[in-house]
Amino acid sequence: MLLAASRRALPAALRGWTGGGCRWISSGWSRVGAAFDAQRSRLAPSQSSSGSSTGLFGVPELSSPEGFEEAEKKALQEAEQLVQEACITPPGPKIVKIFDQISDALCRVADLAEFVKIAHPDLAFKVAAGQACTNIATMVEKLNTNTELCQSLQRLLANKEVMDSLDPETRRVAELLMFDFEISGIHLDEEKRERAVNLNVEILTWSHAFLTYAYQPKKINKQILPEHIRCNFVVEGDEVQISDLHVDCSDDLVREAAYKIFLYPDAKQLHILAELLSSRNHLAQLVGYDTFAHRALQGTMAKTPEKVMQFLETLSDRLFKRTQKDFEMMEGMKMKLNPHSSKLMPWDHPYYSGLLRAERYNIEPSLYTPFFSLGACMEGLNFLFKQLLGVSLYAEQTQKGEVWYEDIRKLAVVHENDGLLGYIYCDFIDRTGKSLQDSHFTIRGSRLREDGEYQLPVVVVSLKLPHSTRDSPILLTPGMVENLFHEMGHAMHSMLGRTQYQHVSGTRCSTDFAEIPSILMEYFANDYRIISKFARHYQTGQPLPKSMVLQLCESRKLCGAADMQLQVFYSVLDLIYHGEHPLKKSTTEILEETQEKFYGLPYVPNTAWQIRFTHLVGYGAKYYSYILARAIASMIWKQCFVQNPFDRAMGERYRREMLAHGGGKEPMLMVQGMLQKSPSVEDLVDALISDLDQDFETIFKDAE
Repeated sequence: MLLAASRRALPAALRGWTGGGCRWISSGWSRVGAAFDAQRSRLAPSQSSSGSSTGLFGVPELSSPEGFEEAEKKALQEAEQLVQEACITPPGPKIVKIFDQISDALCRVADLAEFVKIAHPDLAFKVAAGQACTNIATMVEKLNTNTELCQSLQRLLANKEVMDSLDPETRRVAELLMFDFEISGIHLDEEKRERAVNLNVEILTWSHAFLTYAYQPKKINKQILPEHIRCNFVVEGDEVQISDLHVDCSDDLVREAAYKIFLYPDAKQLHILAELLSSRNHLAQLVGYDTFAHRALQGTMAKTPEKVMQFLETLSDRLFKRTQKDFEMMEGMKMKLNPHSSKLMPWDHPYYSGLLRAERYNIEPSLYTPFFSLGACMEGLNFLFKQLLGVSLYAEQTQKGEVWYEDIRKLAVVHENDGLLGYIYCDFIDRTGKSLQDSHFTIRGSRLREDGEYQLPVVVVSLKLPHSTRDSPILLTPGMVENLFHEMGHAMHSMLGRTQYQHVSGTRCSTDFAEIPSILMEYFANDYRIISKFARHYQTGQPLPKSMVLQLCESRKLCGAADMQLQVFYSVLDLIYHGEHPLKKSTTEILEETQEKFYGLPYVPNTAWQIRFTHLVGYGAKYYSYILARAIASMIWKQCFVQNPFDRAMGERYRREMLAHGGGKEPMLMVQGMLQKSPSVEDLVDALISDLDQDFETIFKDAE
């Protein structure tokens, strides 16, 4: 229920007008590109060193780890007071407002703590944040089964006259809140409600345990590995540490060793996964669903796992011949380079597909990186957002204690008419112990507050980019550029989702819809008309040649079917794991069968890829979201932006129909508003297949 637009008065920082209808500005802001292109070994500290510590994200209590206990205590006290108020408030819009205040009070601490526990370099902060997460999550599960609180909402929903008088967003939020009560088992007797709470706590515990292991490296005695390949791994004393699959290594033996060792079955982790899946299934069945997948997909665009499976099977059938052709090309390349071991294996797919692209299209990343300094890419995003949405990014100095590492950058997001929209903290640079994948985190959701002011959203975008050097700024590969655009797509969704309620603000919407804005940004990231606006050689200022961009785009079609087939395999596996229980076979046996049917490369004995499948936690039963969202993003791109990626009218339509509503509107209605139709399974599959056949030269023919 609880963990999940009016124009506002401008804050004091924005009450300076430049004249001539330009934009609101603050003297503390600077040009965004300059903030990221520091010519030093790392980004220079952006925070003020003077004065007392302000606390993480400007929260005064969080100047020390102990502050989490204080912040948690305040949040729980505020929530308890609001619960009492909700229980005695008569049916009306105020009920929904109070529920959202409860949600906001808890989320302001829980969301922040969720990020800190995995991203902060200080162990004390991690532990304190983790404890706050657990305590608030426990409170949330109790509230989700609080019958008196639910009855207050039920009285509102049962009052037709009052419900008819509510605006559409308020009605939807009321219905979503009731849906959250229902999937938590509010309709059960007291004993079963308590069991539902306990199951949710179990799920949180198993999820944390699963992720903890999944990110841990595998350590073996160094004597197990041939001496000539040890240098590819971290050696500590008598142990070799393997922390990933080394997919880019040119040595087949290194990739094979990494795959077999990193994915070697671990009995404890397999048990944790089995318990996680079992607990989820028990919860789903306890509250009235056939499977956890049915429960998880209830509020999504797809609606049911049966519809998702239909989509995935249709796509897999259409991909089959293309995928086989891709594998044959990869195997031919492997045979040419390694005739003694030419059979294509799962550890070969990323490497040989990349090698084929590089050979056929001459797309060695080092040829591209000099044109993609981080500062230039940020200026490119800034230019695109301004042209398309009237939004500009400004770097803002942080205060002492506000950020968790010295190279974090803070961006103010400003609309030309609406003023300050929110803040993005950019944790872009890799560092020792930074285990996060590229991701977007909501720290504070936006909402219309009780005093009429608008609570500004705060998010973090986390990437793993290389450091700058003595001689060059931070330089990105084309893949890094695409990831940057993807995550900034999430961030802009958070900034532009101007809802009344934080419960549905920004990316607080169905997962399969939330991925559309970020994947759409990948299409912008691969368009020469956009790239040409910012890609310049950091030393000479020479623009990136159009021919190189065309080669890059064309190269991505090569082996594209096999890459998509792999995503289908992952999605089907996720659905099966969260389908009918008890599982008919072990998770590893299911992996082997699903891999054979939906991927095509052989299962490797004594491996268990699923124990590293971290998306099983955050995307349980919803990993398909990436593929479905890509299909819809492709349709939006081709219908609305391919002719002119800077079309302001289309940008405004995109904001109005999709970004502005967050989760406050039925997701498929937002898609229909943008596309003027509801896409069928065939439409979605056609969109993905057509991406493999695009003629980029024709698309970019008018580009300067």
